[in-house]
Amino acid sequence: HPFYQALELDTPAICCNGALLYDYLGKRVLASDPLLPDQARQLVALLDAHNVHGLMYADDAMFYSESTGHITRTETWARSLPENQRPVFKHVDSLGAATHNVDKIWKFALTDSDIDKLKNFTQVVERKIGLTCEWSWHDQVDIAQTDNSKGKRLSQWVESQSLSMKDVIAFGDNFNDVSMLQSAGLGVAMGNASDEVKASANVVIGTNTESSIAKILNQYFERVPA
Repeated sequence: HPFYQALELDTPAICCNGALLYDYLGKRVLASDPLLPDQARQLVALLDAHNVHGLMYADDAMFYSESTGHITRTETWARSLPENQRPVFKHVDSLGAATHNVDKIWKFALTDSDIDKLKNFTQVVERKIGLTCEWSWHDQVDIAQTDNSKGKRLSQWVESQSLSMKDVIAFGDNFNDVSMLQSAGLGVAMGNASDEVKASANVVIGTNTESSIAKILNQYFERVPA
């Protein structure tokens, strides 16, 4: 939300690795493929069995039962934002119980310093539940409904606007962005992305701390006079 406001956007936002298309201006979900309640409960049971901590994105909040470094860092950042822009974190005694008290469950984000443990866990999830597991950072895996992806949701929205993906520029820096980079007419990987992500793009630019995105946009789009 804070980035959406800072960029003064008015188009829908693709959230949770494509799990939903959200209209921030109208405050409504336009399209979605959430997890089924039974899938979420199976996943929570696996989290408990394998001692993996998860953050559940449901409705308009993020639920957790045990605080991790990722949650602490994000909550600290959130407190620096205006109150109406802060993401909502909710501590619960049990994620399993929380699945019964929400309407829509969008995804789970898992973090662990033991990367091999995370890799092994994603294989268990894919084998036993068949959900989609995508890495969104070097130590974070996002688990969502089967076949959800940013690229798929983006393509659906572009087609709904009678536009073509060949006219789309997509920017990304991690594995959950690959579906966009590959389906867009111009896939642009950030310089701080991994080699595998860069290989899926048409162009590699500078890092996220440089004005690289602005340069690409200025190259392909004319400025509209105020």
